[in-house]
Amino acid sequence: MKSEKTDIYTNSETGCKPLLLIGVGNDSRADDGLGWSFLDRVKEKFPDGKMPLNPGAGPVPFDIEYRYQLQVEDAALISHYRKVVFIDATEEVHDEGFAIKECESSGTYHFSSHIQGPESILYLSEVLFGRSPETFIVSISGYEWELGIEMCERAAENLEKAFNTFLDRQLKPEHNVNQ
Repeated sequence: MKSEKTDIYTNSETGCKPLLLIGVGNDSRADDGLGWSFLDRVKEKFPDGKMPLNPGAGPVPFDIEYRYQLQVEDAALISHYRKVVFIDATEEVHDEGFAIKECESSGTYHFSSHIQGPESILYLSEVLFGRSPETFIVSISGYEWELGIEMCERAAENLEKAFNTFLDRQLKPEHNVNQ
């Protein structure tokens, strides 16, 4: 019988890792790079790839993925995690400049690979792999979508608020991915 090596953070029953952050966007299109910039901030804040999610319990490793767009294959990827957070820019104007919400399975998927959303990816993970990780969406309001590497000032402010709120929520014991 083949023995699979797992780390102390991988759930021995499911084989699932604790946390995956997926940034969606394009940093060559101004504010469309908000998802990637969010991931860059996470890497700067936690260069060792671990977040202290529960005081006294030690840091928990996380993985990061950058995507131009979500693909059907991402359903296989997220099926290996207990908690997944999608981060993306949106044209929707949120009162706070961002929104963090639980992702609910769409119950369907799109035949075109260019319009898969987090809800479709979660649905495919459920149907194809029997896995439904706890999934959230961080959507950050953007305003400029033309070619350019600089995001506008308002989008940068929204990024800062979204990042700080995410950390505040993520680092609370009730959101611990080890549970």
